[in-house]
Amino acid sequence: MNFTLKIWRQKNATATGEMVSYDVSGISPDSSFFEMLDTLNQKLIMTGGDPVAFDHDCREGICGTCSLYINGRPHGPVKGVTTCQLHMRSFTDGATINIEPWRAKAFPVIRDLIVDRSAFDKIIQAGGYVSVNTGGVPDANTIPVPKEKSDAAFDAATCIGCGACVAACSNAAAMLFIGAKVSHLALLPQGKVEAAKRVQKMVAAMDALGFGSCSNTYACEAECPKGISVINIARMNRGFLVAKLFAEKEKMVKESL
Repeated sequence: MNFTLKIWRQKNATATGEMVSYDVSGISPDSSFFEMLDTLNQKLIMTGGDPVAFDHDCREGICGTCSLYINGRPHGPVKGVTTCQLHMRSFTDGATINIEPWRAKAFPVIRDLIVDRSAFDKIIQAGGYVSVNTGGVPDANTIPVPKEKSDAAFDAATCIGCGACVAACSNAAAMLFIGAKVSHLALLPQGKVEAAKRVQKMVAAMDALGFGSCSNTYACEAECPKGISVINIARMNRGFLVAKLFAEKEKMVKESL
């Protein structure tokens, strides 16, 4: 298979980038998208060119590192897969493929197709965990968890933090990511203790880092490679509102004393 690739090239975070065209030929339809880029980079190196920088690690759809905007869609045209799981048979022979990095204020471009997604790490650090203040870890199966809630928590926990939801949203919102992280802890007994503080801290971190508000177009759910449901956003919003009301009530009580 032969393709024309239009790839975003940017030397560093401060440089001005542009789309550059490349031709690749003899690509197997069973090659992954990254194997195709590897072929291109090998060609560039052999001819004295500068290889295209792109992010990857496991190449098994687990780590969430791969983050390419392909023909106007995060992770490409196939639903429910990451870029590393995308194969060239998904494209027409001779097609032109546009490849860009995530486009979001909170995800600045580092080089070429690599963006800085440390904003997600900062959101998790703000409260996306169960702290030692909740007590020691109990023995397995000593705390009964209803199957409905355990299944919902597991579904939310499948989020790999790739950022496709942000890239798909017209406002570059991180609501689906935070909703998933908040939900998978708040649904379980161990996570309920800090649920109110957790959602407030994570939402505050999201706002401070420059993410936009939810656009309510469900584009995040449609493009999420793990199929995370927007139900988690509703659960997060409800938890945030309840936490805010309780915080205001406590403040009023303290002021009246």
